[in-house]
Amino acid sequence: MSNEGAATATTRAVSTTAPADAPRPEHGLGASLQPADAQAKTEGTFPYASDLWAEGLLWAALLRSPHPHARIVAVDTSEATAMPGVRAVVTAADIPGDAAHGRRVHDRPVFAADVVRHHGEPIAAVAADHPDTARMAAAAIQVEYEVLDPITDPEQAFAAEPLHPDGNLIRHIPLRYGDPEAAGEVVVEGLYRIGRQDPAPIGAEAGLAVPRPDGGVELYVASTDPHTDRDLAAACYGLEPDRVKVVVTGVPGATADREDPGFQLPLGLLALRTSCPVKLTATREESFLGHAHRHPTLLRYRHHADAEGRLVKVEAQILLDAGAYADASSESLAAAVSFACGPYVVPHAFIEGWAVRTNNPPSGHVRGEGAMQVCAAYEAQMDKLAGKLGLDPAELRLRNVLATGDILPTGQTVTCPAPVAELLRSVRDFDLPPLPKDTPEEEWLLPGGLEGAGEPAAIRRGVGYALGMVHMLGAEGADEVSTATVKVQDGVATVICAAVDTGQGFSTLARQIVQETLGIDEVHVASVDTDQPPAGPACRGRHTWVSGGAVERAAKMVRTQLLQPLAAKFGMSTELLQITDGKITSYDGVLSTTVTEAMDGKELWATAQCRPHPTEPLDDTGQGDAFVGLAFCAIRAVVDVDVEMGSVRVVELAVAQDVGRVLNPAQLRARIEAGVTQGVGAALTENLRTPKGLIRHPDLTGYALPTALDTPDIRIVKLVEERDVVAPFGAKPASAAPVVTSPAAVAGAVRAATGRAVNRLPIRPQAAVVQEG
Repeated sequence: MSNEGAATATTRAVSTTAPADAPRPEHGLGASLQPADAQAKTEGTFPYASDLWAEGLLWAALLRSPHPHARIVAVDTSEATAMPGVRAVVTAADIPGDAAHGRRVHDRPVFAADVVRHHGEPIAAVAADHPDTARMAAAAIQVEYEVLDPITDPEQAFAAEPLHPDGNLIRHIPLRYGDPEAAGEVVVEGLYRIGRQDPAPIGAEAGLAVPRPDGGVELYVASTDPHTDRDLAAACYGLEPDRVKVVVTGVPGATADREDPGFQLPLGLLALRTSCPVKLTATREESFLGHAHRHPTLLRYRHHADAEGRLVKVEAQILLDAGAYADASSESLAAAVSFACGPYVVPHAFIEGWAVRTNNPPSGHVRGEGAMQVCAAYEAQMDKLAGKLGLDPAELRLRNVLATGDILPTGQTVTCPAPVAELLRSVRDFDLPPLPKDTPEEEWLLPGGLEGAGEPAAIRRGVGYALGMVHMLGAEGADEVSTATVKVQDGVATVICAAVDTGQGFSTLARQIVQETLGIDEVHVASVDTDQPPAGPACRGRHTWVSGGAVERAAKMVRTQLLQPLAAKFGMSTELLQITDGKITSYDGVLSTTVTEAMDGKELWATAQCRPHPTEPLDDTGQGDAFVGLAFCAIRAVVDVDVEMGSVRVVELAVAQDVGRVLNPAQLRARIEAGVTQGVGAALTENLRTPKGLIRHPDLTGYALPTALDTPDIRIVKLVEERDVVAPFGAKPASAAPVVTSPAAVAGAVRAATGRAVNRLPIRPQAAVVQEG
């Protein structure tokens, strides 16, 4: 569920980090400051990308392939070009620059030229004076295909003919840690499958391209990484980057990089060809066909433990289906392999990981990529071990949990806070919800909903546990850097930073940082475009750390500029002065003035960068300090299962999370609740079905997102505020960890209720049916 940062209406969260009536500041860090755009979004007046308009506007439409794999024999655009109102038709032959794109690997064509590699791949684009005309013209383009057999099973990709000039194997990581001959007294094995989850943004992709007098173009799009999008567009158009400008507008909430660059690039081509503004708003079907999805994954596991339940060795094989193009598959595989053992101490680990191309829809970055898939598998293995040893599932986990100072199977020492045991004990000891028999029958909410056909006698309750971990920022040597400028004049501060707020709350955080540092209440965050220095993509909690760190450093530099003249005048150091509620005072009370008086009409500004400590790529044996930091989460799920019908209702999810520091309590709770809800969707309903490579039911009727009625009670029982000393403010990212952990917890609870293996996500009804006798 991609409404990131928004709490679902029916969720109820409680925090036990402090008493409910504990005082919180009204502004600055630690306050529940309301987002500046909250009222506009609530009233429906916020201008999203689909609301854009320009004088002389043309409308665009894309022709997409109906086949997952085919050779293009011929493309005839004559009928479309001749239609009244059509202003331009472009294909691969009309691209003046790079014909391929990709944020990480440039292997994806803007338009398919010779071969179609997935269902929905763009073939051509049309610009016309009416959206209906554009769609009819796109449909009128004649494409002669030689249909080829698609490779849709990732296991077959190893021996199949190459689907791409770069081959079918994108990456192989063989992780070797410890003694391969080590063995435990108890061994459990499992085979697991994770389905294809779509980001399903509430607002589909939209954008506007406007030609410039200098022969360049401006792209108004809901980008989450504008500078990368600008560079891709400039390369495609054969222009210098300074002649392409990306203006971020109307981001409707995103689970990181959910937008499709292949959707944006045709816009500029058409605008440059027609010398007119061109707008494109994707249908829901086009949105499903175009953007990347979570990697479907096949996992084989073998866990070894001693008689006391302590892990001895983990062996695993992990196969990621990348779909037609590489995108973020290399990074996703690195996370999957590195976290394949979970937040547990494992003396010996041998993991094989592969990411391969198929003719399935492209996979890419979705919150918790790689980590979510392996969490479902290793937690299922822990449940199997507990069952075989006759141990309580929570107790077995407590005997193996990771702590600060332990070593990951990658050889990296965990130097950040890792309060995994504390998190698990918190959810284990939290009161269980009442059983239906303890409430009036008319208040029972059975699996299947209020009008469900289930019988109370067929309901079984189950409790499951899961521990998850994610990495923060980029990994394996990624250069994480962001730049920010803070300006102050006439008692008003302005933050300029190209960090896109996709719903994670960066704009609100930036305001809080400046309020905290400069004591100025009125803080504005400038809109984002590529005239500003780069800040990088909006994913993995980057902007809280890197961009927030840059804003803090710039604000502190302005603070020094403000205080130095006063300190010099009174013969004291700036450290002896403090700013609170817009007033500057000295430690001894001699100096007392307002920020506005101290400014004396001047404008103060500073620009700063934040760059975390470097990481390194994993080597040929999967070893290396690949991650800047880690975050952890524990969830206890309670479910009711109708064992005759196989329907599941998640009653409650108790969450304990390692957050470093609470910067905005309301925003943090909303992030956790949204992440948990997305995980519930992955556990029970969300599966983009692609038989023979064809996306079936690419709409929100066929793709079952959890609604407010499907959302369980979410109890935030513990937020551990143990600050990470290397992170600005000590905070950790909030939303990815519950996305990773909640599907595994729900699956564990269904296992407990039914006694079934539950080795596939989402959980199919037949997997939860119990045959009597």
